[in-house]
Amino acid sequence: MSVTGLAGMYNIKKLIPVLQPPEEIYAGLPAPFRLSVKNCKMLLPSFLISIEYNTGQTLIFPVIPYNTTRTDSVLLTFNRRGSVPVGRITISSPYPVGFFRRYWSFDSSDTVTVFPKPIATVLSGSGDDSPATGATLRRERGVGGELERIYPYSGSEPLRMIHWKHSARSPDFQVKGFGRSVAAPLVIDLKLLTGHGIEEKLSRAAWLVQRWVRERPVGMILGARVLPAGTGKLHGLSLLKELALYDSD
Repeated sequence: MSVTGLAGMYNIKKLIPVLQPPEEIYAGLPAPFRLSVKNCKMLLPSFLISIEYNTGQTLIFPVIPYNTTRTDSVLLTFNRRGSVPVGRITISSPYPVGFFRRYWSFDSSDTVTVFPKPIATVLSGSGDDSPATGATLRRERGVGGELERIYPYSGSEPLRMIHWKHSARSPDFQVKGFGRSVAAPLVIDLKLLTGHGIEEKLSRAAWLVQRWVRERPVGMILGARVLPAGTGKLHGLSLLKELALYDSD
């Protein structure tokens, strides 16, 4: 019994679990995490390893060779927005004879940022339901609009932009200049959004960010703070983080 007990304890020692969150986690919605465990032993493998997260999600690895990492995915759900502790991860195994299961628990000090659960909302241009200003189109230089001017070729324009008829009557190549329609910035004012309480308004703001930030510049007004408009995934994540941590202690 002593030998099997020592073997069982050493089997789960020097195993380091790591929980890797996705970029976007929304309250109340399952999010795909990567749960890894590294066997830091230099000579011996570990057998029949179970990795259990504190929500009851469990992964099983039949064998983890020494100095090797095993990774699998697990769906985790957090019920509230904000900065949420990762919590406890427990490693266990019935090895070597299956009479007893030995445990090793890790209480992580890491946190994850959980965004408000998105709630679809109407984007209107006026009235109490309007979260935006400047919801019109403006003209900018581009390649997909109407022909606006002809100008000398600088060498940086693509060949399809060359105006061959004008170039034939000129000593230099001439290039077509087009305009394009670009949506004006969407500015989300939290206090103007509909909703029963601040949590629903935050959820509607999160949906607007998620829906529009890759198509048009999106900014935000949070009380006295004004967050400048921008586009793209990174800007959207920055806005969602502001919503996640809004008015939290």
